[in-house]
Amino acid sequence: MGRGSNSNHTIIMMFVVVLLAQLRASLVHGQATRVGFYSRTCPRVESIVRSTVQTYFRSNSTIAPGLLRMHFHDCFVHGCDASILIDGANTEKTAPPNSLLRGYEVIDDAKAKLEAACPGVVSCADILALAARDSVFVTKGSSWQVPTGRRDGRISLASDTSNLPSFRDSVDVQKQKFAEKGLETKDLVALVGGHTIGTVACQFFRYRLYNFTINGNGADPTIDPTFLPQLQALCPQNGDGTRRVGLDTGSQNRFDSSFFNNLRNSRGVLESDQKLWTDASTRTFVQRFQGVRGFSAEFGRSMVKMSNVDVKTGTKGVSWRKRSSK
Repeated sequence: MGRGSNSNHTIIMMFVVVLLAQLRASLVHGQATRVGFYSRTCPRVESIVRSTVQTYFRSNSTIAPGLLRMHFHDCFVHGCDASILIDGANTEKTAPPNSLLRGYEVIDDAKAKLEAACPGVVSCADILALAARDSVFVTKGSSWQVPTGRRDGRISLASDTSNLPSFRDSVDVQKQKFAEKGLETKDLVALVGGHTIGTVACQFFRYRLYNFTINGNGADPTIDPTFLPQLQALCPQNGDGTRRVGLDTGSQNRFDSSFFNNLRNSRGVLESDQKLWTDASTRTFVQRFQGVRGFSAEFGRSMVKMSNVDVKTGTKGVSWRKRSSK
């Protein structure tokens, strides 16, 4: 009788632990957000954000990858709460990983239009999530439904950006950083696929071209030998470190799956990107995403998942009337 009771107690406790873990996961991923959150309070929110993104994109195509990365960098620090937008000394936007982000004027313009249409209703965090989706759409990628209802955060510290993925990270480190946000390896590979649009400065990968080996005299051996001279011509050893190079060679302005084909062919520009092919644990997903349809669907799912990481809802945040300052 005693042994049976102990066994039943153990099973119940295990069930409770699993239940609590599932509850925590649901809270982490922001189940308080929902599609159509503003359907009554600001029904034109999505059309206003999309038209604003389209207007800026027509005159400057770099806006699209800029907004996509801004949303990603926002979500990885304090959750998707627009803290990346806060102005001031030592805020997130002043940190080195964020110093080259672009697209702030798009969010400002969309916010001003929404304040005119429905004052004090739509958060900057939701504007950024919608603008990231629309940035994929204007570059010929697919669209997806974005749950809204986020509130804006009040804290923004440059020192908190250390957990952002880095171009030198190993796959294990990348997986750890994503797992800390409740994101799986499949999400990691899908979201890095956002590098199918946009560029990167030579300073972030030039070391691979000249000083990568132990003795400092050779290039990264994982780079396709026929691709290496192309990169060296674009980024000379003592050249301009701010010169920008497409992350997805041959298709940097179109959201498609060619990025994964480039990884397969050893033509990844960033070291951290190319490692997704050389590491067996991520190569499977790189292979799976080489088809446009499979990648597009998974990217949308992973974006929704990421955009609900540690979100603030209800009274846990605010809704700025304009982009905030410290």
